[in-house]
Amino acid sequence: MEERARFGEVAAKAGHYESFYVKACRPGGGLGIWIRHTVHKRPAREPTGSIWFTLFDRDAPAPQATKVTVPASEVSAPAASWIRVAGAEIGPGEARGALDTEALAANWSLRFAGDAEPCRYLPADWLYAAPLPRTKFVAPVPAALFEGALEVGGRSIEIDGWPGMVGHNWGSEHAERWVWLEGTGFADSAGTWFDAGAAKVRLGGRLSPWVPSGMLALDGVRHRLGGLGHVRSASIEESPEGCSFLLPGKDIVVHGWVEAPRQGFVGWVYADPKGGEHHTVNCSIADLALTVERPGVPARHLTLAGGAAYELGMRETDHGIPIQPFPDG
Repeated sequence: MEERARFGEVAAKAGHYESFYVKACRPGGGLGIWIRHTVHKRPAREPTGSIWFTLFDRDAPAPQATKVTVPASEVSAPAASWIRVAGAEIGPGEARGALDTEALAANWSLRFAGDAEPCRYLPADWLYAAPLPRTKFVAPVPAALFEGALEVGGRSIEIDGWPGMVGHNWGSEHAERWVWLEGTGFADSAGTWFDAGAAKVRLGGRLSPWVPSGMLALDGVRHRLGGLGHVRSASIEESPEGCSFLLPGKDIVVHGWVEAPRQGFVGWVYADPKGGEHHTVNCSIADLALTVERPGVPARHLTLAGGAAYELGMRETDHGIPIQPFPDG
């Protein structure tokens, strides 16, 4: 399945959203970036594009964040890249851009490399062309090392061997509720990365149970997690500050938790193309602990301090985490 932007293929009357994003953390954790390049299209309207930038720092009182939204004329999919929005561009091996708003000035020039094949979370390629699920997701680079330079609010940061990933999702609507759980850079387990999520969707007037999906690469061997066959045996217990989970797969069960202090989260509004919106909170320097159980093999315990991602998308607005003052859509 070719990795490319999808927004140029969307019918004029349809709604659409799409995101290419970078998440990377300093080795040892505690400092990280999350950069999103997004397209949002209301039905029968021209799309808009946005760049979302967040610097997470355990030593700071809160993340530093800003966002810029531009018209369709400043959104494109160059031949050698995946997407360009407002002059910020990401493509195979490189991401660069700059923002200068009243909230924050930031610029970045990053190179990244990883030898892992793209991670397709859906279990069959034909599902990426099917009407359901309404959200599709792929990690073009599920485990990468980043190099380069970053300037945020007058602060210069060298990016030297930061573990991270590049993700891509798109669809006609967001799930009703979702969690994202991610970790790269496990110091005691080379070739290991974890990227999983779970969603609840509206089916008529009813809300589905959690539908999990994801992947654990353990010592370089991939294990698919979740899927419709494991809905009943999966478990998700989420809150704005963290999540405990049990994610089964074929001959494997992964359970654990991810959490961060409340002040470590950034909050955003995510709009649905057809109307309505979610509050979304994210910490990309969270703490993660995993236990991996397989038949006939001793359990493996993995930890990642200050280097994991946790995101919760929800309808509630009383979660207590400040929302950035930028509309979506």
